[in-house]
Amino acid sequence: MSTRALRTAASGMYAQQINIEVISNNIANINTTSFKKNKAEFQDLMYQEVHVNPLTSSAPGVEETSTSKIQIGNGVKPAASTKIFTQGDITPTNNQLDLAIQGEGFFQVRKSDGTIAYTRDGSFKVNADGKIVTSGGNELDPGFTLTSDISSIAIGQDGTVTAHQGNGSVVQLGSIEIARFMNNGGLVALGDNLYAESPASGQPIIGTPGQEGFGEIHQGYLEASNVDIVEEMIAMIAAQRAYEINSKTVQTVENMMTMANNLKRS
Repeated sequence: MSTRALRTAASGMYAQQINIEVISNNIANINTTSFKKNKAEFQDLMYQEVHVNPLTSSAPGVEETSTSKIQIGNGVKPAASTKIFTQGDITPTNNQLDLAIQGEGFFQVRKSDGTIAYTRDGSFKVNADGKIVTSGGNELDPGFTLTSDISSIAIGQDGTVTAHQGNGSVVQLGSIEIARFMNNGGLVALGDNLYAESPASGQPIIGTPGQEGFGEIHQGYLEASNVDIVEEMIAMIAAQRAYEINSKTVQTVENMMTMANNLKRS
């Protein structure tokens, strides 16, 4: 029984270690554009039936009943780390290539290997070829190309891109489409503010911003991280106390085993 208690307490310590790692990652990314916080989830382990009184239950002629046994748990295990896709604050930047999505949706970007990834980070740049790219060099898809005679661009809430040329003429360069998923929590985080679809997320649904449940695009704004520092500090304190209590359990079991050994020697 003492061994079971030690394993149970150890599983609790390991679970709280994972919890602290998730919380620390949230706090570290508090200033990361469009970062979505994680939440660690846990599940209890298998239960084992033990006799209430092993001495009487093993006696001959004693009939076992359901009330003569109790279920003892074997601890906890980490189950998942889920992304929480709540809306972050929209902050103004006055940069014409900074875009924020107010509502559901992700920008589509094409990686260097040709695959499509998804991001809420709209801090776009212009590369040497006039293509619109992320900070990591991934091209916006479908994107548009800027030429040297364009003085400014305007991007509507529906994703329509209009360019103002130096001679005063106005031309339409294209439209930005965004994607949404049935289950955002099923997306795979790739790092660099990028996500990839998975069987859990479902296939992307492509649409026009501001229509049919898709969020609107706001030019000159960026979405901030949705991490609440006060909430994370409270969660960190709770995890620390839980880890401490589990370590106290290990110490208590060790003291009980020491007392039992002393009784045997005496």
